Order: sequence, then C-alpha cells, then structure tokens
Amino acid sequence: MSYEAALGELERTVQQLGREQDDLAQSVRAFERGLALARRCSQVLDQAERRLSDMAPAERPVSP
Repeated sequence: MSYEAALGELERTVQQLGREQDDLAQSVRAFERGLALARRCSQVLDQAERRLSDMAPAERPVSP
C-alpha cells in the first residue's frame, strides 16, 4: 500500500472513530486498523529517509 493510500485510509479511520456512533467492538477494530495504517505510513517514511540519506553525500568536516 502506498503512503498516500495508507494516509487517506488512516484519515477516514480517525474520522470514523470521532463520530462515536459505532459500538465498542467496531471502535476497537477501527483503532487497530488505524494503528496498522500509522505503522505503514511510518515505515514508508523511514524507507524514503534512508534512500535519501544514502543518496546524499556524507557530511564531513573540512580540514584546514
């Protein structure tokens, strides 16, 4: 799942939880899904950060 798809679904899940119309079991499932989506978003961002770090030249102090 792409970052954008996971984030969009996470936003919908948060809105669903905010409505407070679901029963407890539905709310727990939505919360669990939200956690999984948040983890996925975090993983994708971490991977992107690592890729960018690998591409950027290492910052080294300049010798006088």
